[in-house]
Amino acid sequence: MLTVIIPTHESERLLVRTLGSLVSGATAGLVREVILADAGSRDETEGVGDVAGCKFMALAGSPGARLKAAAAAARSDWLFFLLPGIVLDTGWVGEALRFMEMAEPSQAAVFRRAARSAAQSSTFGEIGALIRAGFHYPKPEQGLIVSKRHYESIGGHSAEAVKPESELLRRLGRSRIVRLRSGATMTAPLQIVDKVK
Repeated sequence: MLTVIIPTHESERLLVRTLGSLVSGATAGLVREVILADAGSRDETEGVGDVAGCKFMALAGSPGARLKAAAAAARSDWLFFLLPGIVLDTGWVGEALRFMEMAEPSQAAVFRRAARSAAQSSTFGEIGALIRAGFHYPKPEQGLIVSKRHYESIGGHSAEAVKPESELLRRLGRSRIVRLRSGATMTAPLQIVDKVK
């Protein structure tokens, strides 16, 4: 049902955490495959992916071109773009399924940016985060679920964009992006894979 696409470059440590949070989706039958769109890693990124059963694609070109090539290779009707180092809340599977069943053809979804500390996770902190989220475009670290058909209809990731994930979110349009209640937590400094081969 869902192909997860993760852009990687020297991402072995971050990847372990992210793949661990996807296990529930695989056991529920939601995650059909995971594709690592790699920018020439020399660490154990490929080995970590191999142990987890991921498809490893070493791809040349810009970050946007690599993401677009991975999306073209996806076997599912739905794509889930996720950065290495992002860990999803336990309830993500049910929410993703409900979104995919109810979504209009031009809708996409992102996860809530989860609090990183107990202070940030207070009720008032969460309310404030939700209000702020309504005024800003979603960010790549929130993940992105979009139908493959809609992704292709808007041209996918731009090979020329400096920040292809952010540029794609802007083209999808804030009003057409559903914010799911489950959180996505950044477990380490954000790794945007921008290496060009």
